Amino acid sequence: MKAFIFDLNGTMINDMPYHTKAWQNLLNFELGGNFTWEEVKPQMYGKNPEVLVRMFGPDRFTMEEMNRLSLEKEKKYQQEFLPYLELLPGLHEFLESAYQKGIQMAIGSAAIPFNIDFVLDNLNIRHYFEAIVSADDVELSKPHPETFLKAAKLLGVAPEDCLVFEDVPKGAEAAANAGMKTVIITTTHRPGEFKYLPNVLHFAEDFSDQFIKDLAL
Repeated sequence: MKAFIFDLNGTMINDMPYHTKAWQNLLNFELGGNFTWEEVKPQMYGKNPEVLVRMFGPDRFTMEEMNRLSLEKEKKYQQEFLPYLELLPGLHEFLESAYQKGIQMAIGSAAIPFNIDFVLDNLNIRHYFEAIVSADDVELSKPHPETFLKAAKLLGVAPEDCLVFEDVPKGAEAAANAGMKTVIITTTHRPGEFKYLPNVLHFAEDFSDQFIKDLAL
């Protein structure tokens, strides 16, 4: 592969439980919902306003209100997660190895820049990535392929020469729709949840997995 494209949350860092908790608290305690953890968890994909629409319907909030609630949720998530912020095991070594080998790398995430900057700057890893595609950079969220296709275009690499690292089925589906293979990091979902996707090459708990390590050798 000529390029690696990484999802961020749940793929590079194991923070999805913190996102789910922040959403559940916002949805229930501040917005009057009554959603269980099991109801909230499957909705953790796409742009934040899309999450609110999926949970409450299209007529509950204005876009201005959804943007305000989104930022409020992210501030609470960052406050709670910061003491635990770290890359998944093996990822720093993998990034460095790929970087030294000249493999181009990008981030393709539904996170807003506020959250992407939180990770890249606190962990000092921004220099590894030649392109960053955030929620603000696309019209259509995963599973639409726009995020990954735009990342490939920014890198100047054909989609079929890109390998995507993801942790959720909708993200892997977006990679399939972009014509890209994917490796799944099983922080959030089990392998059986991806069985409908033909583009999954491998499942791994983290980046210390030998299959993944060999990709950057």
